[in-house]
Amino acid sequence: MIDQDTIKEVFAIAEQRRAERRRFIKMAGAAAVATGALSTLAACNGDDDDNFVQPTPTPAPGATSSPTTDVDVLNFALNLEYLEANYYVYSAFGQGLNANSMTGTGNQGTVTGGRKVGFADATVASYAREIAADENAHVNYLRLQLGTSAVAMPSINIDGGANGAFTAAARAAGIVGATGTFDPYLNDDTWLLGGMLLSDVGVTAYKGSATLIANKTFLEAAAGILAVEAYHSGLIRTLLYSRGVQMPTIATAANDRSYADKISDARDTVDGTVTQAGPPQLYADDDQGVSPVQIAGATASNIVPTDSNGIVFGRTAANVLNVVYLSKNQTTAGGFFPNGVNGSIRTSANNA
Repeated sequence: MIDQDTIKEVFAIAEQRRAERRRFIKMAGAAAVATGALSTLAACNGDDDDNFVQPTPTPAPGATSSPTTDVDVLNFALNLEYLEANYYVYSAFGQGLNANSMTGTGNQGTVTGGRKVGFADATVASYAREIAADENAHVNYLRLQLGTSAVAMPSINIDGGANGAFTAAARAAGIVGATGTFDPYLNDDTWLLGGMLLSDVGVTAYKGSATLIANKTFLEAAAGILAVEAYHSGLIRTLLYSRGVQMPTIATAANDRSYADKISDARDTVDGTVTQAGPPQLYADDDQGVSPVQIAGATASNIVPTDSNGIVFGRTAANVLNVVYLSKNQTTAGGFFPNGVNGSIRTSANNA
């Protein structure tokens, strides 16, 4: 296991290397941040299957119409960064965030699961370390700029065992059977699938929040983080597309592409609009897998999930929570956040 000093050095070097290309968030003095109008947010669509839903969602309180500030939106993003950072830092270095990166307002939780991946491909391992450094930097920078308003890290489940959130997601997607397990730390391929599950959601979350941020400095920062998340997602999706290898270590001998497609389809069932009431019930296919498509009669890759205008779709905060809570119901906890997220934005949409 790499010691803490080594990890700190890795992060410091990574941050220094990126200092000139990232400006992220610069607080505009000590003035209170502007208030943005957080709409109820349009649901961001789905595909066919109902499987991604947990059987016993926690009932949520009625939605509030109070205005939401930029700080609320950034704290929501911080919750997601806690999730991604812990997954990638554990995968790359065998331990999670530093203790001083977890404190803040709200209930500070713990991380269930997470361990270092024994990467077989040195290139994939180097990608993992870069992504880990980026996500760690996102957490620390958001916390720095939010100051005493930063929320604490909530309880996070990134376990690959029978009771882990990754297994629950994999079962719902049909990657493993009802009693099977999915361990994202098992090998390069499972790690890539776990990364796709989380990074894709991060991209759509920042895209969906863009219009909610009033402060231009914060908006510029969010755009910068969105770009980094998109690089991560594109890299992972490209590797899944290009590898396309058989994975006999998981329940069935399907390949990386088909598993990625199943994850996409499952996310579609919980995050959005029904396009046909059914039966069968159908959902809009905004979230896309990585299998090839046909363009002008020829085979093309499908790395970037865009619409007909070549624009990536966004999810509302509520629909992002549907995905990470693994439920199409209105709820305040579940899945990767067993006790919910911290902050004022914490209730998923009712997409049942």
